[in-house]
Amino acid sequence: MRRLLGPLLCLCALRLPAGSGAAARGLDVASYRERVRAMFYHAYEHYLESAFPYDELRPLTCDGQDTWGSFSLTLIDALDTLLILGNVSEFQRVVNVLQEGVDFDIDVNASVFETNIRVVGGLLSAHLLSRKAGLEVEAGWPCSGPLLRMAEEAARKLLPAFQTPTGMPYGTVNLLHGVNPGETPVTCTAGIGTFIVEFATLSHLTGDPVFEDVARKALKALWKNRSDIGLVGNHIDVITAKWVAQDAGIGAGVDSYFEYLVKGAILLQDKELMSMFLEYNKAIKNYTKFDDWYLWVQMYKGTVSMPVFQSLEAYWPGLQSLIGDVDNAMRTFLNYYTVWKQFGGLPEFYNIPQGYTVDKREGYPLRPELIESAMYLYRATRDPTLLELGRDAVESIEKISKVDCGFATIKDLRDHRLDNRMESFFLAETIKYLYLLFDPDNFIHNDGSDFDVVVTPYGECVLNAGGYVFNTEAHPIDPAALHCCRRRKEEQWEVEDLMREFYTRKQTKKFTLKRAPDHGEGENAKDPKNASSEKAGEKRNSKKSSHSLLSCPSQSFNSKLAVLGQVFLDNT
Repeated sequence: MRRLLGPLLCLCALRLPAGSGAAARGLDVASYRERVRAMFYHAYEHYLESAFPYDELRPLTCDGQDTWGSFSLTLIDALDTLLILGNVSEFQRVVNVLQEGVDFDIDVNASVFETNIRVVGGLLSAHLLSRKAGLEVEAGWPCSGPLLRMAEEAARKLLPAFQTPTGMPYGTVNLLHGVNPGETPVTCTAGIGTFIVEFATLSHLTGDPVFEDVARKALKALWKNRSDIGLVGNHIDVITAKWVAQDAGIGAGVDSYFEYLVKGAILLQDKELMSMFLEYNKAIKNYTKFDDWYLWVQMYKGTVSMPVFQSLEAYWPGLQSLIGDVDNAMRTFLNYYTVWKQFGGLPEFYNIPQGYTVDKREGYPLRPELIESAMYLYRATRDPTLLELGRDAVESIEKISKVDCGFATIKDLRDHRLDNRMESFFLAETIKYLYLLFDPDNFIHNDGSDFDVVVTPYGECVLNAGGYVFNTEAHPIDPAALHCCRRRKEEQWEVEDLMREFYTRKQTKKFTLKRAPDHGEGENAKDPKNASSEKAGEKRNSKKSSHSLLSCPSQSFNSKLAVLGQVFLDNT
């Protein structure tokens, strides 16, 4: 790592200049953007017609099925994608449908991990985007609102899973009865370490620390149980903390744990989380990296156990870009891109020495990870090769996967046989990242020059200024929102008022150290308590004229996001 944070991709700072590499290579960005939009509606409308209220569409038989808990999952997952595509009216309609139709008080065994990233994450993101979508929000928004209450209800259903001796959660919980008595204590690493983004957001918005507390405890338990050479396996017993599967890598079973250390650090300005990741990154480079590929090794010895590339690992270049390691990210991305070109998609497993698929792992369920990395890296480099991956993805998905009722999972990339499933992440992630790759002026890429000022019960707050942090299901979280609902901000504003008064008087040469009289006439005759509270009230009900246009500034790692919606950098 060349520096602690490097250019921590502002997600907002880079715009496609006129005459850039895209035009030079003859790629019509606007045309591909519209093709992606058409792909979304082909899948979305057939879900509504043939599958709703089930979780997922079965595109070969034009019907639906429940998969992760009977939540109308595709509808929740697609909600913020609707707004990113600019469909405000459908966003508003779906919010009403979800409020009326989704019930979490049901006798269903649900994946703790999947429910968090898809349901809790999707509802939180939609809640924070509600005002932008033209919904009439409650007076206390973003610290209250129906979608926030739904997200909190869903998250509370997951809390019993964390009641273990280690603080690491079970993988499955019954939404009505809690953890089943016979539930296996073996959970994958990602299923333990992928909560801090959603749960910390929930704690900050609701004021209940329990969510962030359990997420942090789980992260620290994994950190405590890493091997002597700094690696973690991919499955652990949450009761005994014994590693059940000792293969260490960056892919399936581990992936989003590393992702959330970085994104949690960005979202919360948390130096400890970033330090954890940087230590892991050293071990990953030392033991698993070979010629810009990442293999699987034995977590205690570092010896190669599986010389394979998994499609889920394709998120890694995007994560590298977030910490400023862009050169390494591009080299690894290009390796993965060669696999895509070979098959028209990424097989679940790819044998690196043999250069071919692994038996029974030849499928491609329309995963987003390589497209996700292309979007991040394009924001950082504007390299037209990344747009070419987007072009190839559109062409191959339309050619191989498109059917009359949507887009089908590719069962085998060798002969393009299809499977009767369209996972909700196709609309939540794959389509969204493709669209954002081809839409450089989308509000998600905001550089801070445009923002909203809202009044909360605790004062003014700036939102929608950019710097969004995507959860692992591509649901964008506005980091500034985490600073809108803190009661202690009232004290902060009083201090700011006093400091402003101090400097104003000093500049006008009217400042004096004389003690104000206990009784007097005119404006100085106010009760001190009333005066301070009035100042705080004025502050909460007027815009701060001293704010400059928002941007992605240079500031130290441990500086606070305050209320400006900024993503921190370290360009020193």
